[in-house]
Amino acid sequence: MATTASVRPPLLRQAAGSEKASLLCKPKQRASVRRRSFTARASSNPVSIPKQWYNLVADLPVKPPPPLHPQTHQPLNPSDLSPLFPDELIRQEVTEERFIDIPEEVAEVYKLWRPTPLIRARRLEKLLGTPAKIYYKYEGTSPAGSHKPNTAVPQAWYNAAAGVRSVVTETGAGQWGSALSFASSLFGLTCEVWQVRASYDQKPYRRLMMETWGATVHPSPSAATESGRRILERDPASPGSLGIAISEAVEVAARDADTKYCLGSVLNHVLLHQTVIGEECLEQLAAAGDVPDVVIGCTGGGSNFGGLVFPFMREKLAGRMSPAFKAVEPAACPTLTKGVYAYDFGDTAGLTPLMKMHTLGHGFVPDPIHAGGLRYHGMAPLISHVYELGFMEAIAIQQTECFDAALKFARTEGIIPAPEPTHAIAAAIREAMECKRTGEKKVILMAMCGHGHFDLASYEKYLRGDMVDLSHSDEKLQEALAAVPKI
Repeated sequence: MATTASVRPPLLRQAAGSEKASLLCKPKQRASVRRRSFTARASSNPVSIPKQWYNLVADLPVKPPPPLHPQTHQPLNPSDLSPLFPDELIRQEVTEERFIDIPEEVAEVYKLWRPTPLIRARRLEKLLGTPAKIYYKYEGTSPAGSHKPNTAVPQAWYNAAAGVRSVVTETGAGQWGSALSFASSLFGLTCEVWQVRASYDQKPYRRLMMETWGATVHPSPSAATESGRRILERDPASPGSLGIAISEAVEVAARDADTKYCLGSVLNHVLLHQTVIGEECLEQLAAAGDVPDVVIGCTGGGSNFGGLVFPFMREKLAGRMSPAFKAVEPAACPTLTKGVYAYDFGDTAGLTPLMKMHTLGHGFVPDPIHAGGLRYHGMAPLISHVYELGFMEAIAIQQTECFDAALKFARTEGIIPAPEPTHAIAAAIREAMECKRTGEKKVILMAMCGHGHFDLASYEKYLRGDMVDLSHSDEKLQEALAAVPKI
């Protein structure tokens, strides 16, 4: 891949004629948002939907490094983000407040699927013959089938409240793109999505979900943007990557004053919104009379992992429990386990701020594994920071082991997992089998972030014996790492 030396200056600039609004204000025109009433689905679960999101930054002994302006390499001024995000989301991105109130309008939509179930995997435990208890927090009950609406709904609402008319985004497997399409349809926004080419071809029904909710979907790289055209000129058969798709979406948002950009992972405000997962889970485990010994989640950009783990990490920092935290990533895209901790761009073209994170290099294009949502070159800066502090562990697992674990799970628990959480399942099975060896009766908690109903082509490939393990090329990795900016 080419380095960023050949690309034009980043597009982060103040929109022409716009005022510098205070970042500490509440969203302005709430009345301008189209209001709807939502009825909660029937549930016997006594757990309440959280009223606030939790911000881990408030409790960290060492604050994470700031993002840097891509041109000056100085700490980013929040107003630099105004072309991309509404003021309230920028405020949430930079705040050190411990809790942020969930708006009433967002909470009403959450009632469609929250609280989500915490389920003990008793049949899987029996199959494995383990003395461990295995729990999974299942986010596949949302309309889009994953955890992604937890942040898509507030992002859409804050944009609508600010008078934005259109939002753009990228998506890998399509979970995030479908979630934002769903949320945009609720609040009267038009939505345009760039889907990574490999997943666009592998998962047509996710594209159809997005289109059903009214979104326009492009395969990425596309001829619709300068970023995409440059990639296609170099590699007409490019499978795409999340970094490339981000470049395309950011380019469109930055050039149109009526359009804002939404991101489904990585950024602080996204991880903040996802903490409804962990907050509910704390209450559910307490009701079950259990405390986790280990908490496991898959990681691509980090939102599903952070959403479950951060509230438990708060409890550990306060001395109220002491679980281990394990992030699981694909061996073909080993951002935490093989990447470097450095300032790098969040996208391939170098249009975004520089973020201190674990990265494989913004030009790294992972092999087209079936867990399309985990094919990202970087990791959430907040998760990267926590990893550097030694508060968590990371492991990488090949996709055939993950799909073997998925079959064990589906044939005992009944749920067919999306390819992404199969990584958490595989790690949980490893942990449970170690408990079988040692006799330990650990409580294992894992994130089951979505179902795989639209990923059955991946299962077909595995069941036919056609799936192979893919790994990163050391030569390709070193080439990508060489392009990481020297800050």
